[in-house]
Amino acid sequence: MTERTNADLYARERAVLPSWLAVYYDQPIAIERGEGRHVWDVEGTRYLDFFGGILTTMTGYSVPEVVDAIREQAGKILHTSTLYVSQPMVELAEMIAELSRIPDAKVFLTTSGTEANDAALLLCTAYRRSNQVLAMRNSYHGRSFSTIAITGNRSWSATSLSGLSVSYVHGGYRLRSPFRDLDDDAYIAACVQDLRDVIDMMTAGDVACLIAEPIQGVGGFATPPDGLFGAFSEVLAEHGIPFICDEVQTGWGRTGEHFWGYQAHGATPDLLTFAKGVGNGVALGGVVARAEIMDCLPANSISTFGGNPLSSAAALANLRYLLDHDLQTNAAKVGAHLRGLLQPVVDATDGLAELRGKGLMLAVETVKPGGGIEPDAAAAAALLEETRRRGVLVGKGGLYGNVLRIAPPLSVTAEEVDEAAAAFAAAVDAVYR
Repeated sequence: MTERTNADLYARERAVLPSWLAVYYDQPIAIERGEGRHVWDVEGTRYLDFFGGILTTMTGYSVPEVVDAIREQAGKILHTSTLYVSQPMVELAEMIAELSRIPDAKVFLTTSGTEANDAALLLCTAYRRSNQVLAMRNSYHGRSFSTIAITGNRSWSATSLSGLSVSYVHGGYRLRSPFRDLDDDAYIAACVQDLRDVIDMMTAGDVACLIAEPIQGVGGFATPPDGLFGAFSEVLAEHGIPFICDEVQTGWGRTGEHFWGYQAHGATPDLLTFAKGVGNGVALGGVVARAEIMDCLPANSISTFGGNPLSSAAALANLRYLLDHDLQTNAAKVGAHLRGLLQPVVDATDGLAELRGKGLMLAVETVKPGGGIEPDAAAAAALLEETRRRGVLVGKGGLYGNVLRIAPPLSVTAEEVDEAAAAFAAAVDAVYR
């Protein structure tokens, strides 16, 4: 039997999986099990997980209520497809439709956020009979052929080939915007004018949709001013253009102040996509849309795996746990505590441009020392390694790979935040001082 070590498993992975699969750390780790907010690798090393499988382990590892629901459903039936009516899928869709706050909502369940955004694009291009799409600069919406086409981030754009005509709008990534020195109101006004210019100068007018993340996830938790997408929605309404809000990373209360990221902007989207945390690690995503849009497809369709009985049962238990334990309030309270511990470290360090985000979705961007915004990817990589050495896992991302992303499960405690913040401060000290 082959010895199970981190190095051995990584070597075996490289031999049979694609070279383009990104892996963290100079010496990658193989995570074997988890409990609460902690995980253990195959060599028995314990880590405090402050990235949750890319914001996917939302309520925590091995939550008894979720585990029990999966076991119970697995003992009944795992799969039927949408050709048959499934009670768990119906109950989950009813819950999500209500939680979405979209009027006259219908729900289509998928297996991932990529597939959810792909479905939303299909709906809008069919509804508007147009292949023109507006997207945000620095955005990320998935790795399928269509979602790569609307991703405004070169690091994740594997091909320029597409059947979509995409135009990109300013506003999501304030630090690197030409409008960054403006106050909030002026910044929003400038971005709205840019949106108008893009529609007038770069499209034929009959645009299928605008898709945007309230906080840009892979883009480094870039956070625009509150109200930006509300102002955008007024322009979109003038042209009859639907708004797709990509809530794959911001949904379910992670920002603390709201259940959905769009609520900070004073406008309700026409479509909303979700995934990641809804299943707490079980593969599930979906799109919510106004019935008029959801029902517009002129051909038959099914989903073989989307919303299967197992994933739906897991998501129902997970969302009930989230609501019963008011994890949104915990995200607001503990997230503010975490920000309070990290802000002085960022303020005192030349080379850390800013701390941004909301609730339990925070990020630190690294730049070359000296007061400018030249990205420093090497410093971010070093910080990622140093936090792991101190027993804490965080994420990395951003347009230039120079952003540390911090997003623990929403059940994280103040004591665990203290531990993670101390580890981050020590990592900063090791890298910069």
